[in-house]
Amino acid sequence: MPEVDPEQILAGLNAEQYEAVTVDAPAVVIRAGAGSGKTRVLTRRIAYGAATDRLDPRRALALTFTRKAAGELNQRLRQLGLRQSAAAGTFHSIALAQLRQRWEEQGRKPPTLLERKYSFITKMLPGTHDRTTPLDVISEIEWAKARRITPDKYQVTATRAGRTPPLDPATIAELYDRYEQTKTQRHLIDFDDILIQCGRHLQRDSGAASAFRWKFRHVFVDEFQDVNPLQFALLKVFTGSEPDLCAVGDGRQAIYAWNGADSGFLDNFEEHFPNAVSVALQQNYRSSPEILAAASAMLPDHGSLVPTQASGDAPSITAHATDQAEAEAIARSLRLTQSSRRKWADMAVLVRTNAQVVLLSDVLGRYDVPVNARTETRLLERPEVQDALDRMRPESQRLGPALDDLSLQLGEQEDPESPTDLDRRSVLEAFVRSGRDHLAVDPNATVESFLIALKAGNADGGGHRRNAVDVTTFHAAKGLEWDIVHIAGLERGLAPIAHATSADGVAEEHRLMYVALTRARRSLHLHWAAERSFGDRVSSRSPSPFLDDIAAATPTRSTSERLTEATRQVRSARSSLRPDGGRPAPPEPAHEPTAERLREWRSSVARANGVPAHVVLHDDVVHALAQLRPTTKDGLAEVTGLGPIKVAQYGDDLLRLISEPV
Repeated sequence: MPEVDPEQILAGLNAEQYEAVTVDAPAVVIRAGAGSGKTRVLTRRIAYGAATDRLDPRRALALTFTRKAAGELNQRLRQLGLRQSAAAGTFHSIALAQLRQRWEEQGRKPPTLLERKYSFITKMLPGTHDRTTPLDVISEIEWAKARRITPDKYQVTATRAGRTPPLDPATIAELYDRYEQTKTQRHLIDFDDILIQCGRHLQRDSGAASAFRWKFRHVFVDEFQDVNPLQFALLKVFTGSEPDLCAVGDGRQAIYAWNGADSGFLDNFEEHFPNAVSVALQQNYRSSPEILAAASAMLPDHGSLVPTQASGDAPSITAHATDQAEAEAIARSLRLTQSSRRKWADMAVLVRTNAQVVLLSDVLGRYDVPVNARTETRLLERPEVQDALDRMRPESQRLGPALDDLSLQLGEQEDPESPTDLDRRSVLEAFVRSGRDHLAVDPNATVESFLIALKAGNADGGGHRRNAVDVTTFHAAKGLEWDIVHIAGLERGLAPIAHATSADGVAEEHRLMYVALTRARRSLHLHWAAERSFGDRVSSRSPSPFLDDIAAATPTRSTSERLTEATRQVRSARSSLRPDGGRPAPPEPAHEPTAERLREWRSSVARANGVPAHVVLHDDVVHALAQLRPTTKDGLAEVTGLGPIKVAQYGDDLLRLISEPV
């Protein structure tokens, strides 16, 4: 007897979703566009199958890529009234459960999971090397294992694929072979071994395979575009020659090819499963038509999603003189939006690289904007930063000379050729910039005192705040959504990223931008800077070609109007730069008596605190205050470079000085 009324499960579905939930076929592929109700369809298909006796939920398995996704799926099934919930887990968790059962039946001691590969690989490396080399070797081994490439095939395959490993391919192949042999000798396995050994076990033991397929007769796979060859091979073993399979995914959101994912398994699903039925979900329930038009411009050959939300504003495109000005403008916009009864958690700032998160999080924090900085690894935990700190300490206890040496080393390096090298260089440049900022506050800082300050800064930022602005990378934003999204750093070299030179690499950059744009529900703001600092280097920038595509695709205004506006902003940003490439020149004219009073006050405060005058107020801020002469603290807060903390600290004095008669 059904636990839930099937009609209740189908209530509220559109025609596409209805077909995806109810179609009766041994293999079904649901190609679900962004915001089209993918998880809703997946959970209702399971619940509807249970309610109509098409499947026994106790024999259903949902494969996901994260434990969080598995938990959310089960929660939704319970909300649908399904008491006997399907099993949900990652490929690794399901495979490990099978192996544990086998080991227990055989009375064998389970191998130990090698979770920390760094020291394990380091001991195998020949000669001297820096701290990042073991990570590069680990990446190469993981790349090979995800593609089912054995050590004896690595050299040829990697060369054909155009890989640029840290050591020559023959050496990597030898290290890979030693790595595998040493694990076996020490009774260790890594995460990839879990999938490999599970597949091998089920292929060799027909009884175990039959038992698995009886227990998990109905298999569902979420985010199918992220499956790699190793996972797909295991899936084929799981399902056998008569699969009962439902796969859900979106090839337009395939952004992990660099990590082994192969969206071809989704694109060519019908070739792998000849009797499969395909359903497409094209109606978008998340974003405004204008946002969807911008996203579709990234993938013009992949069709457009059908909007269902009300029309809104066209995405804004704003040019800034510098990356610092860009960050400050975003901070002010976030504060202004939040003051209109909008929650911080409704907003996000997205960037292409982890290093950009550092600057934006710092500036937003100075403007009292609560931040959840979502990066894969904190700055101090990065091995390249740890390596830099190790080299800085013995060379000089003074922070300034140590940063000079590190900057010189970065300047002598060739431009990065791989995504990994670019990310590491960007992190080191962000580290140098943080050090320079610290020197502005403490000119006599040592390396150790800077390290203490960094640790103290991380102390309050480790947890996730419920009501805060998310600052995160395009990759980490996948699967999330916000009402208001700012995308920063939309410049050539970042979007698309500089190392994306192959046709496949450029295509993935377009998909990555598509993912970033489709995170926004109601409001989308796009930013770029005419100058960007990379450590001590200042680079002139040009707008991303993506911006031209977005401007042309915006339906509410003509192409010429959008491009004219963008061009005007570029010229305005560049004209505000000094000929020497320094900070933007302050506006003219200023009220000189007021400026003089502010400079005298600034000097006295600086002497009392033992800091340079520009740390109290930058010259640009003094000039702007003297020109604008704000009369309230709200007016002070609008002055670029002042910030809410200094308004709170110095606001009364500044308003008094500004209001004094000539």
